[in-house]
Amino acid sequence: MSSVLEIKDLHVSVETEQGPKEILKGVNLTIKQGETHAIMGPNGSGKSTLAYAVAGHPRYEITSGQLLLDGEDITEFEPDERAQAGLFLAMQYPVEIPGVTNANFLRTAKTAIDGEAPAIRTWMGQVKEAMQNLRMDESFASRNVNEGFSGGEKKRNEILQLELLKPKFAVLDETDSGLDVDALKIVSEGVNRAKEHTGLGVLLITHYTRILRYIKPDFVHVFVNGRVAEEGGPELAERLEEEGYDRFLASA
Repeated sequence: MSSVLEIKDLHVSVETEQGPKEILKGVNLTIKQGETHAIMGPNGSGKSTLAYAVAGHPRYEITSGQLLLDGEDITEFEPDERAQAGLFLAMQYPVEIPGVTNANFLRTAKTAIDGEAPAIRTWMGQVKEAMQNLRMDESFASRNVNEGFSGGEKKRNEILQLELLKPKFAVLDETDSGLDVDALKIVSEGVNRAKEHTGLGVLLITHYTRILRYIKPDFVHVFVNGRVAEEGGPELAERLEEEGYDRFLASA
């Protein structure tokens, strides 16, 4: 039985100097394993807020609505509990973690999610294979997480985690930003590989359609002013490429 992630009437606020500000104003989405949903929209429309709210970032307060994973309410779950339940967030700006090597980070994360440590020999083989697929030099395993990495290397490192941790659902927050064409292809191949091998469900947040040439969406949702303004298939992304967001902003 495939898993289902349901986002029901989600309202999310953030604290500002002027007080709480509502960013998401009633978002409804249902994502099944094996599906790819693209979230598109102009700057400030709430796309990244959705990503962080789903992942459980403490700055983003869910004021009403629900997050359900296979029927279980995970709205109050801590971020680590959501990860153990099968959620993964690839961040727009991956953070550096000085003093923690990639190898130790990956094995610790895998242990926390699975409840037991992976066998060293098997695990190292999987890490090596995944790094080769992502055109990452083996030296990255012994380097501190994202420290001194280029933007493209950080994004590949996010997809390395995705491939090895094998979540049920991945939220990719503008993973394509700052990538050249070669890096974009490599990152996209990693996402497609994970989807093929595990039936991953993908919530892909992006401004542009170029990544959708490599990661084909089943559904496209246009975000404007904290709401889903329009939904459709891949043809909607093509229309956005031609027309932009003006018609949505004019009526927002």
